[in-house]
Amino acid sequence: MKYPYPQEYYDFLVAFNEQEFYLCHDLLEEIWLTDRSNTFIKGLLHLSVAHYHYSYGNVKGTKMMMQSALEYLQPYIPIHWEIDVCKIIDHIENCQSIIPYSNAHTLFNISELVSLPDLIIEQKNEI
Repeated sequence: MKYPYPQEYYDFLVAFNEQEFYLCHDLLEEIWLTDRSNTFIKGLLHLSVAHYHYSYGNVKGTKMMMQSALEYLQPYIPIHWEIDVCKIIDHIENCQSIIPYSNAHTLFNISELVSLPDLIIEQKNEI
């Protein structure tokens, strides 16, 4: 059966749900490098990078990537590539309210940071 989206996209969905955010970046970058006009993929890529930054205490980088992910993904509300973009936007906004403010380039001690909520991204339609 031929799938309508690149295989890396489906692999990304699995990796994101397993919180393998560095792998998510690599998978989405493969797609984005072949179509740099795909801002939907760029938004998901930035979301993955934001979660990766947070995992090692880079709060400033997390905030920047969350904001750019939000801006890239908003035009794709409500559903795009068979996923609920509204759910992702809600997740980003929730995370933005949790992440502490930092204007510094220093890393936070990860044990001092509140955990970000989990997000499970599921396709709306079976293929």
